[in-house]
Amino acid sequence: MEHSRTDATTPGGLVGGYIRLMDKISRLTAYLAAALFIAGVIVVCQMVFVRYVLGMSSSWQTEFTIFSVTGAMLLGSPYVLMTGGHVAITLLPDAIGGVIGTMMRLVAALFGLGFCLALAYASWIYVLEAWHGGWTTGTVWNPVLWPALLPMAVGATLLTLQYVAEILRGEN
Repeated sequence: MEHSRTDATTPGGLVGGYIRLMDKISRLTAYLAAALFIAGVIVVCQMVFVRYVLGMSSSWQTEFTIFSVTGAMLLGSPYVLMTGGHVAITLLPDAIGGVIGTMMRLVAALFGLGFCLALAYASWIYVLEAWHGGWTTGTVWNPVLWPALLPMAVGATLLTLQYVAEILRGEN
């Protein structure tokens, strides 16, 4: 369930504008993630029909499904962070409470931000290498690889930016 995010609880000014923008972008990419997931499910159904009803072989369906469902997971991750849907172990900070508990949550959020920043950086390098190298998957379908890697870089970047919004929001 999505956290209640009202303008009354979001800071004003530039910081509040950034938080609202990232929340909007995270919601939009969640819709894109849902569409990619649905596309993957439809293609799996088509593959089953082609293979088991028509008795034909499939050449692109498995790879497309892997790319679309993985892309959905990565592009949906900023929304999951925004709504608090991720796994978090807060037993100790919750038990301690007060300033120390808040500081523990902030340190954990900064570690998460650092990890996401490193992932985003490495993902963009990977996408650019695939693009400049003209990499393909090497399978029967053999599509160009960079479009399948792009959701990883975009998702990790948006997750990093959403992490910044969550830290600025101060609810960590």
